[in-house]
Amino acid sequence: MPGQQVLRRCFGTSLRLQSYADTLPNLRIGAHTRVIFQGFTGKQATANAKDSIAWGTKIVGGVTPGRTGDHLGLPVLPTVRSVYATAIYVAAHQAPSAIEEAIEAEVPLIVAVAEHIPLHDMLRLHSMLKTQSKSRLVGPNSPGIISAVGKCRIGFQPLPCFSPGKVGIIAKSGTLSYETVASTTRAGLGQSLCIGVGGDIVPGTDLREALTVLENDTDTEAIALIGEIGGLGELDAAEWYVSKAGFHSFVMPIAGLIAGINKPSGRIMGHAGAFTIAGEPDAKEKIAALESADVTMVTHPGQFGAALKSRLGGSTSSHIKFGDQRRQIHTAVRRPQKGRRLLVTSSAQQQRHVSLSEDHCMDLLRESGLNCGPYSGLGTRRFLAIGIDRSTRSPCVIASPTVDNAQLRKMVKRYPFDYRHGPDELAIERMASHLQLSLKESSHESLRRLVHRLSDIFYEKEAYLMETEIVERLGEIKVVGGRFGFDDAAYRSCGRQAELQKLRNTAREDPSELEAEKSGIIYIKLKGNGTIGTLVNGAGLAMNTVDALGVHAANFLDTGGKATSETVKHGFEVILKDPRVRVIFVNIFGGLTLGDMIANGIIMAFKELSPRVPVVVRIRGTNEKEGQKLIEESGLPLYAFDDFEAAATKAIELSNA
Repeated sequence: MPGQQVLRRCFGTSLRLQSYADTLPNLRIGAHTRVIFQGFTGKQATANAKDSIAWGTKIVGGVTPGRTGDHLGLPVLPTVRSVYATAIYVAAHQAPSAIEEAIEAEVPLIVAVAEHIPLHDMLRLHSMLKTQSKSRLVGPNSPGIISAVGKCRIGFQPLPCFSPGKVGIIAKSGTLSYETVASTTRAGLGQSLCIGVGGDIVPGTDLREALTVLENDTDTEAIALIGEIGGLGELDAAEWYVSKAGFHSFVMPIAGLIAGINKPSGRIMGHAGAFTIAGEPDAKEKIAALESADVTMVTHPGQFGAALKSRLGGSTSSHIKFGDQRRQIHTAVRRPQKGRRLLVTSSAQQQRHVSLSEDHCMDLLRESGLNCGPYSGLGTRRFLAIGIDRSTRSPCVIASPTVDNAQLRKMVKRYPFDYRHGPDELAIERMASHLQLSLKESSHESLRRLVHRLSDIFYEKEAYLMETEIVERLGEIKVVGGRFGFDDAAYRSCGRQAELQKLRNTAREDPSELEAEKSGIIYIKLKGNGTIGTLVNGAGLAMNTVDALGVHAANFLDTGGKATSETVKHGFEVILKDPRVRVIFVNIFGGLTLGDMIANGIIMAFKELSPRVPVVVRIRGTNEKEGQKLIEESGLPLYAFDDFEAAATKAIELSNA
């Protein structure tokens, strides 16, 4: 139950009524910032700390539970002490307790880089953060925050790309933000403050909040905004920018990019939060909203430098195409199929989440004592779900008086509720009115029972989305359809919800996708006649690569931000099983991933697998020169590129040969 899953006391000692919003100034890091590492003595934290210290970050020590002493000449403490910022470098199953410890200690800035922290752990932590006004969270699933001007890095961004300057960067995607850094460095603009809000479902800091920080940052003169599918954050950012347009003193130009234009229906694209639910906009709607707000939209992060340079010079063009730089890549948007019912938008397994069959969903509801059965054709079908309101960082009930896809977006309403307490009784009455139920008390009581039973399952099984179709018959609510999704991270990171794994029907899933999953690779075979197999590190960059290739892309493949030579080889094996593939396009921008290691992986894969299709390789980022040199000197028929547009153009050319 919700009350049993959260700490019952509030945090923060201030007597004045303050809120989590009061912690936004804590994001203004710089040379003054004193940083500690939680998980300090771990391998990743040690390597990161060495680089950050050499760069100029003021790291003053670290925390490793149960240990004291020193590490890298700095003190190791058993618990968090009073400092300005903490970087949490522990595994996903340990991260919630580390974040909680930092909140209790009222550390002003907490940066969590871990991926796969269970959703319900994050919802619990957000319920705590909302009760205090001392600590600000960045992440999780984030590269962190970095001040190029103040030489302060709290995260794992690739330092060679950064140069002190005037562009603030806000991004959901790590790899796309690195590309943006490189582009603005090449343009001579440099960077000021870069905030990686991360790709989590409920990040600690969102796009709009990050914008308010950069608005007041004296080093920032222009902003690069990088979003993707999932949530309403980009629309909130567009509304914020429009609201500022009336103030003549605010003239800071913004350029933006949205990844996920060619997202296949019903799939989760690598990042935990890269999916859409009822009432959320798709990528094209987000682009349109930002363009309407006079944000200059680019189609690849390599264009940010030129776009922002133009805006700073006075241009107000709202869209930059590939052709505005060196080459034009013609893209085509995959059109969604019309007329499909909401509850059957995806028959495929959603990566990193467990989706149950409708039969299993109905069984769960029957076990809870609810009236369920097939639709008889009588009564108006309505939509009722429990999901996540990303703007409030809380669960919500989602309701619509219709299930018609054409009307659903306009008719959906959200009713957020406190994770600690469950759905609000007054909100349920408003739902009944919005659903256009009769005034019968029995119908309202039946709705109340359904909402509470759904919320019970939501908590107990750690769901992220529970969709139902309901009808009102004879004063009762009957469930006539259901589709539930559960957070796979609860099992993979913490070993919880093992019984749900047994309900997964792998016989209905693509064998290649299952094989890739065993290697930690996110692979989605795209429908259509695409002939270019893509291999990319990072979900955001992988989405953007598919967007750029359009109908030519045969797949989405994210090796993960920590790609290795072995995962590259496995990626080749998976791609080559698709008979449509005529070209493989490897697009790597290194942060933690090293360019020379990826190059060796490509060479190893080529020698072992002897692919009969050409391979186009584009490597940028950490150790990029070493990687490019290895490819060029390998003696293998590989096409090496530095520029994305040139590489993509070559891949399309070869696929048409």
